[in-house]
Amino acid sequence: MSAFACNPRRRKVLLAGGSLLMLAPIVHRARAAEGVVIDMAGTASGAHVWFRPRGVRLRPGQAVRWVNRDAGNVHTVTAYHPDNGKPQRIPVQAASWNSGYLMPETDFVMVFDVPGVYDYFCIPHEQAGMVGRIVVVGERLPDQTYPDTDAALPQQALAAFPSVDDIIQHGRVN
Repeated sequence: MSAFACNPRRRKVLLAGGSLLMLAPIVHRARAAEGVVIDMAGTASGAHVWFRPRGVRLRPGQAVRWVNRDAGNVHTVTAYHPDNGKPQRIPVQAASWNSGYLMPETDFVMVFDVPGVYDYFCIPHEQAGMVGRIVVVGERLPDQTYPDTDAALPQQALAAFPSVDDIIQHGRVN
């Protein structure tokens, strides 16, 4: 007889361990599901547009779901990255992204695994200051910073970024 068959206590431990391994993908998806919803919206006249919240603190593995709540506008969620024709303002190890145009009541989801500071914008509304910032905090605080002056970015965009310190301290900045 095998040791597994002879020892009911060992069998329970092995079965419990196997069950935990089978649950690992579900636990990762659940962590991602614990993410944050960021609304994209604007005034009825379209004179003002925004991401709410503008700044969010995450743990590695959390997701962000952006939802276009603006009945009169399309929006994008686009990383500041050379792939998108912009200076790099996301961690070097992180992948660039661009949601494409999101129609009203559609969404875009992204999981953030790499710690660091991520700046993003809405392509048609960057000039109006429609930008956001995500800070993913791992075992230590991110040490990267981006210039407050950058000729490649509109002044309205630069002025709209919440500070990394405020995001870390408060978790969300509207």
